[in-house]
Amino acid sequence: MGGSNEQAETRDSGYPKLNFTPKGALIENIYQDRLKYLTAGGQYSKYNLTSQYIFESVDSDPHVKITARYIPDQARPPFKEATGDLSKFKPIKKGYKFGPSWSTTWCHVTISVPEKFRKYDVVEFRWDSSCEALVYSEDGDPLQGLTGGGERTVFSFPKEWVQDGKEHIFWVEVAANGMFGNAAGGDNIQPPDPNRYFELVRADIVAPNVEAYALFIDFWLLSDAAREFPNDSWEKHFALTTANEIVNTFEPGNQGSILKCRKLAQKVIGDKVDSADVYKSDKPFLVWGIGHCHIDSCWLWPFAETKRKVVRSWVTQCNLIDKYPEYTFTASSAQQYKWLETLYPSAFERVKDHIKEGRFQYIGGSWVEHDTNMPSGESLTRQFILGQRYFESRFGKRCNTFWLPDTFGYSAQLPQLCRLAGMTRFMTQKLSWNNINKFPHTTFNWIALDGSQVLCHMPPAETYTAEAHFGDVKRSVTQHKSLNDDNSSLLVFGKGDGGGGPTVEHIEKLRRARGIADTVGILPRVKLGHSVDEFFARLEKKASETNPFVTWYGELYFELHRGTYTTQSNNKKNNRQAEIFMRDIEFLATLASFQGSTYKYPKKDIDELWELICLCHFHDCLPGSSIEMVYRESDEYYKEVFERGEKLVEDASKALGFETKRQAGEKQELFAVNTSPWPRTEVVKIPEGTALGPNARCQDGKYVVLGGDSRQCGFGISVPVVDVHSSEVQKISKVYQVSEGVYALENDNLKAQIEGGLITSLYDKRVGREVIPKGKKGNQLVIFDDKPLYWQAWDVEVYHLETRKEIAPGKVTILEEGPLLSSLLVETQISEKSWIKTTISLSAAVGPDAGTYLTFDNELEWRETMKFLKVEFPVDVYNTEASYETQYGITKRPTHFNTTWDMAKFEVCCHKFADLSEHNYGVSILNDCKYGFATQGNIMRLSLIRAPKAPDANADMGRHTFKYAIYPHTGGLSHQTVRTARDFGNPLKAAWTTKEELEAVKAKLEMVSIEGGSNLILDVVKRGEDDEDVSTGGLPTKKGRGVVVRIYDALGGKGKAKIHVRGKKVVKAWKTNLLEDEEEELEVQDGFVSVELRGFEVATYRLVLED
Repeated sequence: MGGSNEQAETRDSGYPKLNFTPKGALIENIYQDRLKYLTAGGQYSKYNLTSQYIFESVDSDPHVKITARYIPDQARPPFKEATGDLSKFKPIKKGYKFGPSWSTTWCHVTISVPEKFRKYDVVEFRWDSSCEALVYSEDGDPLQGLTGGGERTVFSFPKEWVQDGKEHIFWVEVAANGMFGNAAGGDNIQPPDPNRYFELVRADIVAPNVEAYALFIDFWLLSDAAREFPNDSWEKHFALTTANEIVNTFEPGNQGSILKCRKLAQKVIGDKVDSADVYKSDKPFLVWGIGHCHIDSCWLWPFAETKRKVVRSWVTQCNLIDKYPEYTFTASSAQQYKWLETLYPSAFERVKDHIKEGRFQYIGGSWVEHDTNMPSGESLTRQFILGQRYFESRFGKRCNTFWLPDTFGYSAQLPQLCRLAGMTRFMTQKLSWNNINKFPHTTFNWIALDGSQVLCHMPPAETYTAEAHFGDVKRSVTQHKSLNDDNSSLLVFGKGDGGGGPTVEHIEKLRRARGIADTVGILPRVKLGHSVDEFFARLEKKASETNPFVTWYGELYFELHRGTYTTQSNNKKNNRQAEIFMRDIEFLATLASFQGSTYKYPKKDIDELWELICLCHFHDCLPGSSIEMVYRESDEYYKEVFERGEKLVEDASKALGFETKRQAGEKQELFAVNTSPWPRTEVVKIPEGTALGPNARCQDGKYVVLGGDSRQCGFGISVPVVDVHSSEVQKISKVYQVSEGVYALENDNLKAQIEGGLITSLYDKRVGREVIPKGKKGNQLVIFDDKPLYWQAWDVEVYHLETRKEIAPGKVTILEEGPLLSSLLVETQISEKSWIKTTISLSAAVGPDAGTYLTFDNELEWRETMKFLKVEFPVDVYNTEASYETQYGITKRPTHFNTTWDMAKFEVCCHKFADLSEHNYGVSILNDCKYGFATQGNIMRLSLIRAPKAPDANADMGRHTFKYAIYPHTGGLSHQTVRTARDFGNPLKAAWTTKEELEAVKAKLEMVSIEGGSNLILDVVKRGEDDEDVSTGGLPTKKGRGVVVRIYDALGGKGKAKIHVRGKKVVKAWKTNLLEDEEEELEVQDGFVSVELRGFEVATYRLVLED
């Protein structure tokens, strides 16, 4: 055994025998730091690659001539209006200042390319006005969006302009704002500076060095690999030595050296990065690159500017689609498509063409990327109805994926609404911003309160505006939390928030990232060219075959931006009132449309008003995180809703036989329209001078008892209750002074003791129980310091709770002394500049639900800085969970801080009520326009108002009115709270008709009702979207005249009901989805249709009535 005895063959390997040349090891940190100087500015910029980016440029007459017209008053005129009179244009040149903030300047640009430029393959125009701009053709077609400030400054004009030597004209519309508005001092969220100006620093014809720019991208990704590959990998060291070899090879002014450097780079990035061929390998990929442009419909700029951001961004993306065959682009928000269609029809047609090709991909299915915490259930429904119907009517198909990357938390019922709107998938990523707990999943099944699910994906790169960096691709796997289930991910890249979208740089970087993955490995393979729907279709197939994905039940609570439940309180009040108003409008208009008169259901008007409301639900408008200009716009939108809506109510009321305003000189009967689906008897405030019958129960000519027929199933009218000898109508409310400074409000249900506006006792006479714990005080106003870590309008941090200060008691006087309504006026000084006047009232217990709660009507003058005002109600009720009304149901949240997940919910969102109940008793806090709440232990705390100073320096300053109530109840949370809270925000309203018409009006208003489970709420009565007699076009009509009703279970239990239609025969009935697709035909019985709902189900029914 052993080696061969044969002599080894002698050969010359070329390895030297002697070596007198020392060579040291590569000192990695120094060689790593060295790399940045090849492309950096500063002292080496004249000698490095940056000096080679341009061969030649020219900026002077006769080759570049510019005239400009300044547009005053922040007007944004359309192309023809702005450019029609050239005599208004004056010559300008580089150095000209555009401004002030938010103004517009139109520029007329004439260029002729010098003959010497004809030798170059690429010649372009570069415009940098340091602000946003849009290039138009001579005829007014939008061509290219420009960002300014060194970013997106290129207009690629037609090649024939280079060769023909002629003068060519185009226009530039300059907007005096940056991509992120006009904040001064470099902090974007600070209030806008009204006097910013922007300098025209470039207006040049340029011959760029394409190879030098390509080397810049090559070297960028190569340097990233050298820095970010694992330290123990050979690939890192190979990338580092290759990058240093490039630095050594480069010679300023030597084009050949640039080509040599690019050749060297191919050792790491491969040789296919200059074309889409880089993606043609058959190797599997994990990262799905999706071009996207997130355009906030408002934020640090007004809605009016967003309309221009859309066209600037989307024509730019069309240009990239034309240039890069692998590139696809995704954009959401039907409202933005409608703006483009209306204001820029040629750009819209271009987008539409790319949609047909599958390269420009619409997504989302909603009107805007809306907030999901505060809009009502019907508002969320309308987002989907408006969005899906728009996309289907313009492009032929609905969306499959709900796209909401930037919203501040996600309601527990969204999965159900998505499924009912035809969407099975959901994409977001905002929970990656959580500042307490890390959300544990990337891809998972998200399940609603009723059990409906959608497949959810949160891109592990944790952004919707990725810069397509090497690190973004890497993090798409390294931060993936669901690798046990699936290893693929979306990488959503492109400039966003202020618009813009992907750039040439982004697409070129991703080509090189793919080249690196295929050439040396380690980096996950990225692929462009697919769609979000294709990504989800693959996941859905996997889910249906192996069910690998974990589940998450209920809300996706966002552990940040909790202050948005409260900021801009008047805007939130407008929203709540508009939602209630629209429900009443549609109810009355629907009934009126079946009265055989000339009245026509105002579908177009209703759609337009819903579009305005849904626009204001945008996730930086309703939450209160926009600049002041936005809220002046939204004030006008809501004003239009209320003014136009009032006219719609008047028209429908007349068609139904009554008036909403008392007509002078006519003998009319007072009644109240009840738009709630249950009977109501209440004390109602009536207009001064209203004539009443001699026996009507009234107080001082201001209040009257209006009551409904307790036998009715719901809706109808409430008429004056006469003073007969019945136990209910004889019940009274009274107020009296108990002792010095101590007052009592009392009726047959409750007795409240008040000292300085504070409730020291609230005794429930029905069950003999004290509501306020001994020694505690309800209606305690408390104020907190409110200085979050950064995001002022957005955030309130947990430490603010440590700064709690009680507001001193106020001055109390008796205001009204019954017998129908008793009240106290409390005047409280909050600070030197701020005060609140609170009317505490208790009505007589004149009906089953009347006189069951203590009301606090408030007028507030607020002039604070970074303070947070709340009101507390300690209650003698204990539970580890409190219940909060959400859209179409209830969300339960902890009242303790056992874990950081519990503690994170120190401020939560609620709608019309929050409830803390034990087995047999509970307390609800009702409100008419507030959304922020907290229940900690047995203290129920309603958030009233904040005072952030950014991005709106005047947020919430001034006068506010709002009301809330404390509502003790027997038993646990029940339909009584749900109904009482709905009625609290929508009091009965006086109306008038003749005595002869009263019964007929009553019959008309009782046309539609439900009878059955008290947990079921008849939320909406409306006409069918595509009924042939109301359709506004765009989609196929449906035969017959239909009534659509939407019912939901409010409490989490199965329920049965009968839908009644009186006075009209139901010929067919269907259960539908939200979009009113007929899914299940139902049996029509004798004047009713029987239905059954599962817990927390939202169900829509279409009943076709006989003509």
